[in-house]
Amino acid sequence: MKFMMFVCTDSQPETGVSDDCGPWVAANDANGRRVLGSPLVSTKEALTVRVRNGELLVTEGPFAATQDVIVGFDILECADSDEAIEVARAHPLAQLGRLELRPFASLEELIARGDSSQS
Repeated sequence: MKFMMFVCTDSQPETGVSDDCGPWVAANDANGRRVLGSPLVSTKEALTVRVRNGELLVTEGPFAATQDVIVGFDILECADSDEAIEVARAHPLAQLGRLELRPFASLEELIARGDSSQS
């Protein structure tokens, strides 16, 4: 089962945070639980793209004015949510910020449920 793990902090972290994550990344790459992941550049470099009434609107900065900053992501492959929680629990930023886990949904499942809001 695949999970998206958003790595969030209360503010843009200073340099060096990703260095603390090295052992966690190596261990979860080795055991196959981490499919892909990366830190993200500062929100100062973010672009938000919207299309309204056919008009393209591009603004600089994150899509929401919030104290939570998404500083990275990991895609996890776990047997179930309990295993994903244990993997997240061991992440160094679980102590400093928060980690949000979301299971991936297949388009077929969403269509079967009649949930078009996710596509």
